[in-house]
Amino acid sequence: MTFRPLRAVTVLAAAAALSVTASTASAHASRDTDRRTPRIVAAWAGAWNGPDPRALGALFTADGTYTDEAIAVTFRGREEISGWKARADSLIANVHVTVRATRVEGDRVTVRAVYSGHLKGAPKPFAVPMTTVLDLDAHHCRIESDQDHYSLATVLSQSGLPADWTPPAG
Repeated sequence: MTFRPLRAVTVLAAAAALSVTASTASAHASRDTDRRTPRIVAAWAGAWNGPDPRALGALFTADGTYTDEAIAVTFRGREEISGWKARADSLIANVHVTVRATRVEGDRVTVRAVYSGHLKGAPKPFAVPMTTVLDLDAHHCRIESDQDHYSLATVLSQSGLPADWTPPAG
């Protein structure tokens, strides 16, 4: 009978070890990929940093969506998304996205980045933290949904513009 308490302790220790192993495996399944940026993220940043608006649209599925949460607009489909990039390029000189970290969880990639540029006509450039959530297709080769989160108030403040500034029409 003295072996039962020892056996119970052994079973509890084994259960605890399995629990730690499972949580470690779970942590690795949703891993931080600071050292290795997923290809789609590198292509996404490259498209934002490049001169061809169609390069951004080409990364999306045919019915993909792009949402800029700071200004509450959503674009649907490759043509609208390419048009948004062209509009951004017409308003912001040297628009640039610098990826700082990525986190992959299944079909979702969360990107921490710095969004920078110089609003045309503004006294100063801006560089603000941005978080982007990319939902990918089943093959992880196209973006189904992009949601950008950054502070418009900080962009305007850093740019030396009033909080109620709006871009010129066109």
